[in-house]
Amino acid sequence: MNTLAPGVEAPRPTLKTWLMAARPKTLTAALVPVMVGTALAHGLGVGRWLPALAALVGAMLIQVGTNLTNDYFDFKKGADTEERLGPKRVTQSGLISPETVLASALACFGLAVLTGIYLVVVGGWPIVAIGVASVLAGYAYTGGPFPLAYHGLGDVFVFLFFGLVAVPGTFYVQALTVSPAAWGAAIPVGAIGTALLVVNNLRDASTDVKAGKRTLVVRLGTAAGKAEYVLLLALAFATPLAMWALGLASAWVLLALLSAPLAVPLLRQVLGQQGAALNPALGGTARLQLVFGVLFSVGLWLR
Repeated sequence: MNTLAPGVEAPRPTLKTWLMAARPKTLTAALVPVMVGTALAHGLGVGRWLPALAALVGAMLIQVGTNLTNDYFDFKKGADTEERLGPKRVTQSGLISPETVLASALACFGLAVLTGIYLVVVGGWPIVAIGVASVLAGYAYTGGPFPLAYHGLGDVFVFLFFGLVAVPGTFYVQALTVSPAAWGAAIPVGAIGTALLVVNNLRDASTDVKAGKRTLVVRLGTAAGKAEYVLLLALAFATPLAMWALGLASAWVLLALLSAPLAVPLLRQVLGQQGAALNPALGGTARLQLVFGVLFSVGLWLR
């Protein structure tokens, strides 16, 4: 429940409060796909900075909008309560009123659409389809009549939109075509992004059950969730090897494997911990996502 007493208005939000609501640590999920798609485009000689920047701004806005809708609807549906094991949420804690959080989410999605107008001019109707689907899915992640996260589809959403849509989409707005390498590059990006969600769902499994939030971890059990995390990281680190072997990238792409030492303690934490003890693994997986993404991008740029 909201921690404010009945009839007491939420305090005026500060910059710190809005940053808390935006969840800056999650923005690597929006940054890395655009970075990888842009690096690949430049590596193949078709990169364009202005469409790449527009894609980044749009992706960031959709990510923040998704975070805000998640904050709002998880509170409304009872998933965020005083028993929450993760970082403080602004709606549940009463720092920002629910109405303001939802209005801000819709504003972010609206600004993303405005940014997308330029990309539509550049890339045509495929960008309309990608943009509309991304905004609707961002809202439907926890909102709407069939919230994806509440029906075990959050993992599919993240892998699809933060991997298989975002990376080739970023490449497309610059090259106006999609290279086979773009599909390959999307796999590890989507895999580590999904692994981040898996840690979150493992941590919140007990409270999600009470709220009726049927994540994949809740449906299949924590053992299956831990196995999924291992498989996702294995897929991410296997992809650069496969791309090199298939001639989709040069040997420079193997630079991404230098991030593997970061994964070792994460695997120990995820396999051996539960509940709030998984918070460090959540931050660690976000760092792995960023470091892997930077090294992977450098490797795709160099030929």
